[in-house]
Amino acid sequence: MPDMKPVERPLSPFMLGQYYRLQMTSVSSLLTRITGNALIAPFILGVWWLLAAATGPDSFACINWLVTSWIGDIIFALSCWAVWYHYLAGLRHFVFDAGRMLEVETAEKLGWGCVIGSVVLTIITIIIV
Repeated sequence: MPDMKPVERPLSPFMLGQYYRLQMTSVSSLLTRITGNALIAPFILGVWWLLAAATGPDSFACINWLVTSWIGDIIFALSCWAVWYHYLAGLRHFVFDAGRMLEVETAEKLGWGCVIGSVVLTIITIIIV
């Protein structure tokens, strides 16, 4: 039997740098997962705000300060972006599941479309609301 010499190569595709170049398709997949999980925070904040409103004026004043402050504005603006991004990425996946637009160039364009579209839709939403 020939002497088997181990091949010198990276063990994981997550080794950024000289072994692995970050691609739009992987970034969009990660952003979809991150935005989906991050949407838990504004949901909890909204439930907390409603529970505090039902509890009494003292507890409501505390959480209402947070919700109506600049911190709350940032949280809800980022949440608006996360909702739009997650929605557009879901539509993108729906198209992929139908077996359409799976070419690498098209998939990357759709990924950029999700990012740019979510930013534009977030700005429009903030202006309207």
